[in-house]
Amino acid sequence: MDKMKNIVLKAIDDLRPYLKNDGGDMEFVEITNDKKVIVRLLGACKTCTASKMTIKAGLEESIKTQLPEIKGVESVNE
Repeated sequence: MDKMKNIVLKAIDDLRPYLKNDGGDMEFVEITNDKKVIVRLLGACKTCTASKMTIKAGLEESIKTQLPEIKGVESVNE
């Protein structure tokens, strides 16, 4: 699980400059037992209309190239 988490954290770090450029950010929450990555959107990303596309086309695709067993990426807002 640590290897998976490290890959996810690197994918988030690779995406982070683009998010911060628009006043947002994202943080890793967990990898669930059913192999879903959960992230929390921060700053401008919380209300951005493109955040779902960023998660699916950006983060999820990046993660799945290295971890095909991941079922998807979802966000929580707390």
